[in-house]
Order: sequence, then structure tokens, then C-alpha cells
Amino acid sequence: MGKPTGFKEFDREVEPYRDSSTRVIDFKEIYTPHNEQLLVTQGARCMDCGVPFCQSESGCPVYNLIPEWNDLVYNGRWEDALDRLHKTNNFPEFTGRVCPAPCEGACVLGITSPPVTIKNLECAIVDRGFDEGWVVANPPEKRTGKSIAIIGSGPAGLSAAAQLNQAGHSVTVYERADRLGGLLMYGIPNMKLEKELVERRVQLLRDEGVVFKVNADVGRNVEIKALIDDNDAVLLATGATVARDLPVPGREGPGVHLAMEFLTASTKSLLDSNLEDGNYISAKDKNVIVIGGGDTGTDCIGTSLRHSCKSLVNFELFPKPPEDRAANNPWPLWPRIYRVDYGHAEASEVFGEDPRTYSINSKEILRNEDGSLKGILTIEVDEQLKEIPGTEKTWEADLIFISMGFLNPEHYINESLGMEIDGRGNFLANKSDYRTSVEKVYAAADCRRGQDLVVRAINEGREAAREIDRDLMGSTQLP
Repeated sequence: MGKPTGFKEFDREVEPYRDSSTRVIDFKEIYTPHNEQLLVTQGARCMDCGVPFCQSESGCPVYNLIPEWNDLVYNGRWEDALDRLHKTNNFPEFTGRVCPAPCEGACVLGITSPPVTIKNLECAIVDRGFDEGWVVANPPEKRTGKSIAIIGSGPAGLSAAAQLNQAGHSVTVYERADRLGGLLMYGIPNMKLEKELVERRVQLLRDEGVVFKVNADVGRNVEIKALIDDNDAVLLATGATVARDLPVPGREGPGVHLAMEFLTASTKSLLDSNLEDGNYISAKDKNVIVIGGGDTGTDCIGTSLRHSCKSLVNFELFPKPPEDRAANNPWPLWPRIYRVDYGHAEASEVFGEDPRTYSINSKEILRNEDGSLKGILTIEVDEQLKEIPGTEKTWEADLIFISMGFLNPEHYINESLGMEIDGRGNFLANKSDYRTSVEKVYAAADCRRGQDLVVRAINEGREAAREIDRDLMGSTQLP
């Protein structure tokens, strides 16, 4: 602990985003350059707790060695901090940008004061590592002769590939899209995670020996049974891609889209042509309504603003969260409090107010005689989500995006294998060994547990890799 009194001397100070009035006109990352002196000071605020809840079950899902690298940053030992960070997290440049930081919610300092800016420190450590040339390919010294196929190149598939490759196995990753990264590439907009960062990490994995195949839709244009026959193990890391839809009258027809239809097409067009090809759903000059909060809903807000939408409203079913923790939400649980994310701040800048409307339920999509979108009918609900009579309201809309979460993975792979699923439609596999009901086939992350955080996907990819290695070799050295 480099500064025993640091937590008493220094206040929490977060690295700011770019100014909302300027960042909203482009798709560049919203973050500002790192401020070393600020970060050193924030590292000094770490209390080096006897029991670091930041890396507990309530905190970091990959059990990052947070107090260690906080202290190393304070003492100017940035390369050592990077080494500590990479021991538990294969891709801190991703989590340092898109993770909601449950570690900060579990920070012991947060009981009485604002927590340490752990997410900022994580991002700065790995960014400096790349800038200084400390992050380099490290191929395994020898190969085991075992081969593994991984289905899906999202955070779980990539972390499993990295770990299994380091163990000396031959790893091939199959991705059905035209670019690698899964959710990291097409599910998260560029302003939150620039795609050059994803491509940079993928290239490192290539340099270490991982083989990648794109436009490879396993179960359709790639035979899953052949992969099982040709490999010693197959890991399903397909994500949970079946979205929760809005079953109301008028849903079918133009102008109403699932959030990922909008976000994926926008990102692909941006990467392909800087939006010049027109192959995306444009919000330009449109009255936009986003149904559902959360990160995906916020990304729809941010993307619509960058398309220059005419107006924007965000419906949230639940009541407005409190400013401070409620009695039933004590530390170290994730604090369910009111937050203003990047998209909300941008909408406030452009339109003069927060776009969110709380405690509101969608009843009917309204259409004109020709079937074109006219608007939406809503009703207010109470804290028990019961409708309040007499609170109906009609909203004008040219575009409606449904962002209500995801249910389960698509089922064409498991159906072709007769593989068991659980009661929620996820691939059935125990967390202890990640084995499915089909021999040699494993499943990890969202396709196994349901929709969750990028950082949890990285963790499950790592854990599944360890269990696969153990099954193939009789023991494992993987963490």
C-alpha cells in the first residue's frame, strides 16, 4: 500500500468523456486521453483491504487483482500493473471500456465514500501497455496434438481460444459474421469500443497460433457433426441472440425494429463505407422511440443521435431508481441507483432534457391505413407494474427500437445434435465442467447462462477452457 492515507486525502475523480456537444457528431470513442497524474492519485485511494470485496463474488467476475495493480500504478510500475491485470483478464481493453464496473460497487471505500475509479485505472494500464509495446504475441512453446473448435468469436469464445492456445492446443474459432468479435464487433457501437481495438487483439491471437474462420455459420454452412468428429472438443460460445420482442397489436410492419437489427447494420455500414452505402436503418430526421433501458437501449439512443434524429424518447417499464442505495440494496451488491450514461447526457445536450420516461408500458403500435408507422399507445404503471386506468397516451413515432433484453441462444445447433436445453432455452451445461449432454461438446457464457456482462463471458470462457484442458490432458495448469 503505497499511500496509507490516500483514501482520506483524495476525492474520487473520474476521467471525463469528451464533451457531449462535440462527440455526438461522430462515431469516435467518447473517452478522453488518460491523465497519468489523476490516475496515480486515484490509485492512492485504494485502501488495500484485508478482504478486497472488489475482487469477490460481489465484485469483479474475473477476480482481477485490483488492489495490487492500484498500488503498482501509484508507485509508477505500470508494466508490472499490466502483468497483474493480464493474469486474470485476457482483454482489459474491452472491459475497461464497456464493463459497468461491479468491482466499484463492491469497493470497501464505497461504504462511506465514493469508490476507487477502478475501471479508469484498468483501461489506462492496458492502453499504456499497447502504447509502450509491452503487449506482444506469446505463442506456446510446444503443441499437445489436441484440436478444439470454438463456435462464436465474442468475448467468451476469444478468451477460451486464448487460454486453450496457451495450453498448447490447436484452436480454430468459427464466426458466422463477416468480421470477428461477435458482440464486441457488431453489438457495441464504435463510440464505446473502437473496432480497431478488437481487430488488434484478434491479430495478436492469430500471431499466437489461433485460426479464425469468418462467414462460417456452424449448423448451416458448416456441419457441426463434422466439427465434433474432426476435433477433440467443441465449445459453444454463441451468445444469447434471440431478443425479447414486444407482443402487442401493430408490432409487425415497417418502422419497428429489434435493437440489434439497428445497431448491427449501423456499425457494419460505418465500417464498410462510413455510412455512405445506405445499408442501415437511418434515424435521420425521424421521431425515435427506444423501448427498454439498459446498455443496449442507451446505445440505440447514442446511435440515433449520431444519425441526427428529430426527437428521441426512451421508455422504461420500471420506476426511476433512487439517487442512493435503497435499504434492500446494501453494499457490496451492485448499486441500483439513478445514473446518467453517455447517451442520456448526449440527448440532454441535443434536446434539452433526459430522454427517459419511467413507469410506462407499451400497449399498441399505431399505424396508418397504408401500414406505415404512426406512433405508439402507452399506459402508466405503478410500482407493482399494474396499469393505472386513465393514463393512456399516444406518442408520435417514425422509428421504434425494441431493446428489452435477450432470451436464449438460437437453437439450430442443439436441435441438429439432440442436445438438451434448460427451462429457459439455454444450452444445458453445468458450471462445474461446462459439458453439455453431447459428448465432446461444451457450452459457456450467455448461451449457457443467459444474457449477461462481457466480463462474465470472459470469465466463463476462461473457466470452460480450463475444464476442457483438464478433460483432454488429465490435469490443467490453466488459471
